[in-house]
Amino acid sequence: MTDIHGTVDHLFRHSAGQMVATLTRVLGAEHLSLAEEVVQEALISALQHWSISGIPDNPKGWLFRVARNRAIDQLRRDATLRSMDCGSLAAAFESGGSAAAVQAFAHELRDDQLRMMLMCCHPAIPRESRIALTLKTVGGFGVDEIARAFLTKRETIAQRIVRAKRLIREERIPIEMPSRRELPERLESMLEVIYLLFNEGYSAHSGEDLVRSDLCAEGIRLGRQLVEHPATSLPEAHALLSLMLLQAARLPARVDAAGELATLAEQDRRLWDRAMTAEGLRELGRSAEGERLTSYHVEAAIASCHAIAPSVEETDWRAIVEHYDQLLDLKPTPVVALNRAIAAAMAEDPEADMTALEEIASHPALANYLPLPATLGELCLRIGDPARAAEHFSRALELPATMPEKRFLLRKLALCD
Repeated sequence: MTDIHGTVDHLFRHSAGQMVATLTRVLGAEHLSLAEEVVQEALISALQHWSISGIPDNPKGWLFRVARNRAIDQLRRDATLRSMDCGSLAAAFESGGSAAAVQAFAHELRDDQLRMMLMCCHPAIPRESRIALTLKTVGGFGVDEIARAFLTKRETIAQRIVRAKRLIREERIPIEMPSRRELPERLESMLEVIYLLFNEGYSAHSGEDLVRSDLCAEGIRLGRQLVEHPATSLPEAHALLSLMLLQAARLPARVDAAGELATLAEQDRRLWDRAMTAEGLRELGRSAEGERLTSYHVEAAIASCHAIAPSVEETDWRAIVEHYDQLLDLKPTPVVALNRAIAAAMAEDPEADMTALEEIASHPALANYLPLPATLGELCLRIGDPARAAEHFSRALELPATMPEKRFLLRKLALCD
């Protein structure tokens, strides 16, 4: 049963979004909710049937057949859709899609998941709703995960998703492959979706693992598809890919052999993936070809400072502070302000920057943001104030965290005694 649950969970994370995308492409955008429902039902059926008959040779194919058949059966039962030729619908599934589903340059974008993400990023859907919708339907994110990514309430995200689906249905918004002319205006949302997908993998918010490498790999895969396509090979796409590659290059050292969190100062930099770093730096160079500076450019530049530094002590922290000043102009969020204050503390006297950090701590959006009390605790240890450090580490332990993060915080708390 452990193997079965593990396989189903793996398929949910890796394949559910792709199956929803393929079903929606064939069924039509008005049946997006149906596509989600039948995929969920197929996953539940897998847990029930595989415990008796065992895991099939092609579990993904089994899941898709079950989801497809349930979708066809549901459409046959729907009195408003009895005129639909379900035989033709079944044939469309087998052939990969009907002629009506093949839009401009669709042959160039065979990946259903990428196509679905572009479809969901229709400009008629409000920005926050279309990003939440795409993460939910294509990325396989739960509502709680999306809420953490947005630093907002679960109920708010659920409402955004419901409103987006209602808008698609009531206004008959055509969620279809955009033309080359329409594609650039959807790229901004597409990049943000990939960015959030990668970030959730890079710093998982719950569970046994600090890093979800599958989400990081998926973000990089989608980023590479964007830069390889002539219509989406734009500077900001190269900048985002550069950022993800430079960050992912450090993953082999981010968790030690025992599965424990290693801070930037503790990491064995010999384990960093140099080939991935080199690719990230090349992508950063390609991102400089345009005239527009985006937050992805600046974040990639910050990541490059870390990538080329031999150690934490030899890192150009003053350059990083200057980059964060640029980022604050582009993206004035409390998280960016926090990171800027941390970099300033590394560049200068940490005690002098504690006031700025504590002022940021009062921002309501950071009330449950784990890195804030953890960072305050680290800085208090550096300036020789273990009592205050213990307060911050204790506060951090009250917040949702992965098991490696909790063990890390407990070790830090022990140092305060």
